[in-house]
Amino acid sequence: MNKTKIAIIGLGYVGLPLARLFATKYPVVGFDINRKRVDELMSGVDHTLEVESGILKAVLKKQPNDDNGLICSYNLDDIKDCNYYIVTVPTPVDKNNRPDLTPLYKASETVGKVINKGDVVIYESTVYPGATEEDCIPVVERTSGLKYNIDFFAGYSPERINPGDKKHTVEKIKKVTSGSTPEIGEKVNTLYSSVISAGTHLAPTIKVAEAAKVIENSQRDINIAFVNELKKIFDKMGIDTNAVLEAAGTKWNFLPFKPGLVGGHCIGVDPYYLAQKAQEYGYHPEIILAGRRMNDSMGEYVASEVIKKMIKQGIQVKGSNILVLGITFKENCPDVRNTKVVDVIRELKDYDTNITVYDPWANKEEVKHEYGLNIECKLPNEKFDAIVLVVSHKEFLDINYASLINKTGIIYDLKNILD
Repeated sequence: MNKTKIAIIGLGYVGLPLARLFATKYPVVGFDINRKRVDELMSGVDHTLEVESGILKAVLKKQPNDDNGLICSYNLDDIKDCNYYIVTVPTPVDKNNRPDLTPLYKASETVGKVINKGDVVIYESTVYPGATEEDCIPVVERTSGLKYNIDFFAGYSPERINPGDKKHTVEKIKKVTSGSTPEIGEKVNTLYSSVISAGTHLAPTIKVAEAAKVIENSQRDINIAFVNELKKIFDKMGIDTNAVLEAAGTKWNFLPFKPGLVGGHCIGVDPYYLAQKAQEYGYHPEIILAGRRMNDSMGEYVASEVIKKMIKQGIQVKGSNILVLGITFKENCPDVRNTKVVDVIRELKDYDTNITVYDPWANKEEVKHEYGLNIECKLPNEKFDAIVLVVSHKEFLDINYASLINKTGIIYDLKNILD
């Protein structure tokens, strides 16, 4: 095989940090169909804030023929001479919570147009067991005219990126690897081992690696669903849920999960991938789907609790002014993918309330495009009948809440971050 040259297909929250890391040791081409995104990155700017400008600029190539470093491109010709193709596109669900593999199919077509004999395509996108070899590889074969495990090979190494986390960066998270043959598994493992300081775990098959990824997030989803159910129970009993969790947490093996909204690109989506595949095999997954139902219901629950507390305070709900703090799916991160805050907002709007959303991290244009919502990036200078704190951005700790709330108003702190 020629000297290692890597193409990263998809330059989002997963692809860009990976491309940056590999570019410290190999020539890397980051490919994305979004021209605006490519131009932004080549100027040294990442609006997702996953890679700092200085770090990004340090790996960008000055000349295309430089040995190591990163070039970002939307031109297929720029990835034709690569020999590893790593796919990092999103894997969403549709409106009926069924897996939508469209981005994967399109990325596989892209790879199929440029892959050559002896090359390896590695998928990082979260999928159900079997998706790589049963759904994606046939697309590569059909587009390229090459035969799987004869002309080209495959691997699967699930992404474990935690958006906004500057401590657990990609190189510091142990990486699961796999290959379509034992020899390719070793090659894929060696490739990742060369840049992942936390080490790697070579799974025996691609399906094992796929299954390992999808249950990581399903397990977390179920655990959060459990504490969300506890919150509903203890709220009815007049017991402080957070105080209960704090007391229970004094035992060494108690898992420290907290109630909240479960959105994002992984935890709120991946269980549906596993459930879909299980149902194809004739098994109805009860615990997985029960957890999803519980977590998907939390937006409606939060809104109803806010309304109840407003009524108890004698606040006229219709026409009231409510400030929602946060729109991103998690704290201190601009990621708004699959955010469940929109469920809270829509439910509150059903009561004919006036909603103002403040989030200093989110991109106004992106929120408008994805959800049709207008948000404020500066704290409003007015008073509200209710403030609903749903995302624990660090900026929200420094707000003077007394200046924002009417005398009879309420503050609903879902994340329990206020004193």
